[in-house]
Amino acid sequence: MKAEQLTDVCTHHGEGPYWDSRIGSLLCVDMLEGDVLVHARDGKLTRHSVDPAVAAVVRGRDSGGYVVGVEKGFVFADSSFSRIDTGPVAFTDPSVRMNDGGCDPRGRFLCGSMGWEGQFGAGTLYSLAPDHSVSTVLSSVSTSNGLHWNAAGDTAFYSDTPTQRIDALDYDLETGTFSGRRTFALVDPALGAPDGMAIDSDGGIWTALYGGSAVVRYDADGRLSERIDVPASQVTACAFGGEDLRTLFITTSRQGLADGEEPLAGALFSVAAGVTGAPLPLFAG
Repeated sequence: MKAEQLTDVCTHHGEGPYWDSRIGSLLCVDMLEGDVLVHARDGKLTRHSVDPAVAAVVRGRDSGGYVVGVEKGFVFADSSFSRIDTGPVAFTDPSVRMNDGGCDPRGRFLCGSMGWEGQFGAGTLYSLAPDHSVSTVLSSVSTSNGLHWNAAGDTAFYSDTPTQRIDALDYDLETGTFSGRRTFALVDPALGAPDGMAIDSDGGIWTALYGGSAVVRYDADGRLSERIDVPASQVTACAFGGEDLRTLFITTSRQGLADGEEPLAGALFSVAAGVTGAPLPLFAG
């Protein structure tokens, strides 16, 4: 399969694609610009400034707005991003920033960090509860990326990018804690580095390959089963969307590239993946 260009170049470091079924639109972040972008069904693209750095955005179940992982913690936006309310600060270390996140089946928003310079073990995975309290669920992470749960909610899939692994972890839905971490799939370094991910209704894990010009799928047994080529090397994340959840949307980055190098880097891409994405939980707040 080959991804098709969906937009012009619209991000410097695109990340965090998120399908909002309530409005039939794709959201993503221009991480280092601190903006959330909304790609509407008519193709219109709007940009909203949120924070110096923005990691991930998900819809709130009760508020009707969004919770956004930002440089040092969380903020809350209304449905039009015209109002941004300050939320809890997760950390104050200036050498660290948030990087990626997603909601568990009980509506907690988990968002993980990394060192600005990629320092080994500088990151942490935090959990934002519906009451807006913050707890630590994983520590000594290097580059927190890609987080999804199986249909039962008792297993989470997670990537700490420099490990070259997608890990599976047992998850206690009542306490929101992890245990039993093990390797689900080992990503060959020759393919690229595992970045953001998506999960389909068959339990397949789709991971963006940073430096690999592709998104690949690992089936429920952790075996490489599909590859989607992307005309940009720094593929950052992917998400299922569209009315039938059968379109895979893909973000890319042009961070570190020279002018004129990889002219499509920073655009959004899409592909008919041939499977249905798993519906994602909302933030319960």
